[in-house]
Amino acid sequence: MKRPGPVRWLHYVYGGRLPDVYREWVLYDATAKTWVLRFAFRVFVEALPWLIAGYVVLRLVTPMPTLMIVAALLISLLLSLFLTVTSADELAEVRLAKHGFPPGTGKAVRKQRGGASTWP
Repeated sequence: MKRPGPVRWLHYVYGGRLPDVYREWVLYDATAKTWVLRFAFRVFVEALPWLIAGYVVLRLVTPMPTLMIVAALLISLLLSLFLTVTSADELAEVRLAKHGFPPGTGKAVRKQRGGASTWP
């Protein structure tokens, strides 16, 4: 199984389609036993630039203490993780369909492998 390098992986994280040579890895990514953790990590990577920008803006334009800014950004990260992870099944299926897999492939493969087919 060929894995994407860091630049291609970032392209994949932000919704890009990988070349067909990575199809097996994309299926693994959406169906491994750790697929939900992998999904959550991708959400964190997507949010990181926005969190940094939010920190910089809030630090420059408000008199809020650093701890309060960090706490507010942490709460926003946790909320975004909650909202996206609750839709992880559907979002994984969309990602698989984008890479040429038929609808329902992710759920079927996870069920076949003995992992949970739905989350949570």
